[in-house]
Amino acid sequence: MKKNITAFLALLFFASYQGQTKIDNLNFENNENNLPKSWTIIDGGKSTISIDGKEKYEGKYSVLAEAPEKADMVGMMRILPENYAGKKITISGYIKTENVTEGFAGFWMRIDPKIGFNNMQDKGIKGTTPWTKYETTLDLSPAETKKIFIGTLLTGKGKAWFDDIKITIDGKDIQEAAVFQKKQFNADLDKEFDNGSKISSIDLSKKNLDNLKNLGLIWGYLKYYHPNVAEGKYNWDYELFRILPKISGTSAQERDKILTEWIKGLGTFQTEKIAIDSKNVKITPDLNWITNSGFSKELSDLLLQLKDAKRPKANYYLDFYEGVGNPDFEREKPYENSTYPDAGFRLLSLYRYWNIIQYTFPYKNLIQEDWKGVLSEFIPKFADSKNETEYTLSTLEIIARIHDTHANVWGANKALEKHFGARYSPVKLVFAENKAVVNGFHNDQLGAETGLQTGDIITEVNGKSVAQIVKEMLKLTPASNYPTQLRDIAKKLLKSNVETVTVKISRNGKSESKTIKTYEFKDLNPKKETREFFKMLDDKTGYFFMGSSDSKKLPEIFEQMKGTKGIVIDFRSYPPDFVVFSMGKLLKQNSTDFVKFTQTTNQMPGLFTFTPNLAVDGNGADYYKGKIAILINETTQSSAEYHTMAFRTAPTAKVFGSTTAGADGNVSRILLPGNISTMISGIGIYYPDGKETQRIGIVPDVEVKPTVEGIKNNKDEVLDKALEWIKS
Repeated sequence: MKKNITAFLALLFFASYQGQTKIDNLNFENNENNLPKSWTIIDGGKSTISIDGKEKYEGKYSVLAEAPEKADMVGMMRILPENYAGKKITISGYIKTENVTEGFAGFWMRIDPKIGFNNMQDKGIKGTTPWTKYETTLDLSPAETKKIFIGTLLTGKGKAWFDDIKITIDGKDIQEAAVFQKKQFNADLDKEFDNGSKISSIDLSKKNLDNLKNLGLIWGYLKYYHPNVAEGKYNWDYELFRILPKISGTSAQERDKILTEWIKGLGTFQTEKIAIDSKNVKITPDLNWITNSGFSKELSDLLLQLKDAKRPKANYYLDFYEGVGNPDFEREKPYENSTYPDAGFRLLSLYRYWNIIQYTFPYKNLIQEDWKGVLSEFIPKFADSKNETEYTLSTLEIIARIHDTHANVWGANKALEKHFGARYSPVKLVFAENKAVVNGFHNDQLGAETGLQTGDIITEVNGKSVAQIVKEMLKLTPASNYPTQLRDIAKKLLKSNVETVTVKISRNGKSESKTIKTYEFKDLNPKKETREFFKMLDDKTGYFFMGSSDSKKLPEIFEQMKGTKGIVIDFRSYPPDFVVFSMGKLLKQNSTDFVKFTQTTNQMPGLFTFTPNLAVDGNGADYYKGKIAILINETTQSSAEYHTMAFRTAPTAKVFGSTTAGADGNVSRILLPGNISTMISGIGIYYPDGKETQRIGIVPDVEVKPTVEGIKNNKDEVLDKALEWIKS
């Protein structure tokens, strides 16, 4: 499912002037990995965003958006760091276009919640145009504003360049504009450890490891359950650095005494009994550790009282996206000044992530191991990491333990790039029959130079068997299930930090050795494939490639399909347009339930309850009456899985292929110290009867997996099986 980027909850704002955070790189002169720093990329599938040093309005660079086939949207986004006092906000800049059709280019701006939006569609920036200045203005409403977004966009096909953006408030440059001051919390005012935790090492003796585990449990529990922490009265990151030295090396008795006094010092709170409808409960909070950890009676009683504390609806550290309900961790600071944080911040990173999973991950019940045991296991790994690489790999490893394909270390992480290899092979690999098989080339010319052929089986890389490499990489490959881990390992198998890799292949039963060149990504110049949303395979069979989905074309397409015997809906890609309801209703006569969700709240974090079922409407007598073959595999993920759940409710639908990526639900972003970015599936997705989708994925009606022989002969065996059924 798409992340609802319009839903950002924040605090009320109060008018006053203050210094503000500088908004850098509006002219795209500061770049990394051929992308502009400080910007979030919105890439609609086959479209791309890149830095262009040849075509620019001013300075050295501009940003180029390219859409070789029709795109719902390709562009960039950033959230302004402040809320501004004034009446009008204006974004201006220069745009150049080339052959823009079926859409337009523009700058866009949005003020949430639902205060203002403009994307320059009315200016009709299309076709081929020279560098031209454009601007758009929105009314400000500071007292109601929660977030202001700006960005660039290109819809349809073609190219668009963007440069020299400026933002003004009532005509004054935004860097000099007055800022609306957020309501001040004590958590914001505590600056004691801004320059470091003052903890250079952590006692990892057997005696102290138990103290560290229990501190992690209690610190996280208080973060989400203590009303005074929830109200932002304490900088909870920095409270960790204050309490940690006090309990280090103490006896259990002394530790419990210190922790009891610490909790009492947080202030009093009221309690209330929370009514829970047990029939709607999917997961209950894991709080048994309070009574079975051997704490003193006074400490246990105090912790148990907190279970029934009257908590505010909004927690300073945990909010929820409006209209969706997935968690929002916006106030978790990334402490980006050091990619190798000190020992205290590394332990904070572990405690933060572990407790986010403990209280907000809707699929915690599917981890299938004692999550508290994972905390004990990773304390030494985080505390004793010797450098940035060890710290980042420890983070990646614990992320892999939650078994969620949405969860990984995302973004251009230099430590991981160096670890897995910064250079790329031109060879495309897939796993078929548990073998790494050549499935084509990113660049045909460079691919031909490798001497490899489609269907070749890679058996060794640099003298190590593929089986051994896979075994070693599994713990560092976050994914919901094994086929999806293999999917992601295939992308890394031939990466390297040197200019060549040596492989051993099997071709027609004979073994050969090859030396393959590797390239920087910019030199690889991968070919861009374009595929139409719909085509007729023959006069009786239609084919939808959902990686190019476009809701605007649906009425025309379904008119064209009348009288066909069947259609193929190929979800072995990610749909750029959300057509669950607009397309789903055309496939059946009557409304049918297809999904329900689970969510948690700040009333009792970790308690996940079901929402009512959600249905896809039908189209009455005018629905499509032919056979519907839906194609899936391990690349079918998130929104594609959600679409499949909806479409398969059609009475004539049948699903072909293999298990999907098993990661559904809107995502929530998490930032960890050292500016490590990760995500989780933020809401639980279930069939109407409560059956699981996470990890299991969408199970096909007819299982078909590609074979080595099929790949060698350029056959699409899943599609062939579906067509055989349609024509039967």
